[in-house]
Amino acid sequence: MWAVETDRGRALITNQIEAPRLANDFDLASLGWDLIGVPWFDADAALEAAASFCGQSRDNFLSDVDGIGENILNHVIAERMVLTEPEQDDLRNLGALVGYALGAGISSWQPGVSTDFEIASVVSAELERHGAKAVCLIVGGDERLRSLRHPLSIGETLHEAVMAVVVARRGGLHAAATRIALRDDDEHLRQLMGELDDVHRVVLDASRPGHTWGEAADALAEGYAAIGRPDTWREHFQGGPIAFEQREFELAPGQSSSPFWNLPCRSGTAVAWNPSAHGGAKIEETYLVSDTGFELITATDDWPLTPVSDGPQHGQVKVVQ
Repeated sequence: MWAVETDRGRALITNQIEAPRLANDFDLASLGWDLIGVPWFDADAALEAAASFCGQSRDNFLSDVDGIGENILNHVIAERMVLTEPEQDDLRNLGALVGYALGAGISSWQPGVSTDFEIASVVSAELERHGAKAVCLIVGGDERLRSLRHPLSIGETLHEAVMAVVVARRGGLHAAATRIALRDDDEHLRQLMGELDDVHRVVLDASRPGHTWGEAADALAEGYAAIGRPDTWREHFQGGPIAFEQREFELAPGQSSSPFWNLPCRSGTAVAWNPSAHGGAKIEETYLVSDTGFELITATDDWPLTPVSDGPQHGQVKVVQ
């Protein structure tokens, strides 16, 4: 589907298969959108329809697609990251669903009985039951959790530990979170999580309005160095701004040539950083950023959180019976 906006108005352009469904399911006219259906078998039909609607040639387009006018994707990303109030409400609702679905999956775990497939199916089912889709779903545990950063499900029965990771999409928006549960307490893993909490706090603090995303990325590296793990950020993707993509862009410490390096952090954005360490420790939550702080939107009921006095809360390791 294409979305076209011009001084003549706005239009959604899709194939003639989907156009009747959209017309039936949504009152597009009241939202200010025309709907144009084109043949699915004509590769140029959408572009021709867009040009006709705009009264312009393709060379005059500003687009997020290579080969069609001037590509302004970086500018689009920068603007769409600042969510409107209705979008923030939608993301809050999705974040709450993510927290609930992860909790339901972990609660279904019967140590020594349940497989990672079974736990993952509960998470996925709860998301889909409420109209969301897991675009990323990782469930694993035991030795795979200790040795792999992405312990994807393989049908293994889990005895001692579970990690469940999800990025869910609904209505074009994404929310992400991770939960780790143990059958018995693990002092080493708790220590690792405590160290990562320092990294998480530092990078969130640098994501406040008044900073740039480059400053946040460098703060992340400095946070790892401060806990004696200076190269650990190199071992796993570290997350960042989230909304209309799983992460709106990827930015590593030192990548000052990125078009997003000097982009200001702004109120109304959402962020999900993802510090982790080999051995099974990982922090991931989604927050809405404002001038006054961070709103956790992926909390799971009855799940232990870091104390408020230590900064923005996030889920800790949970011991289950």
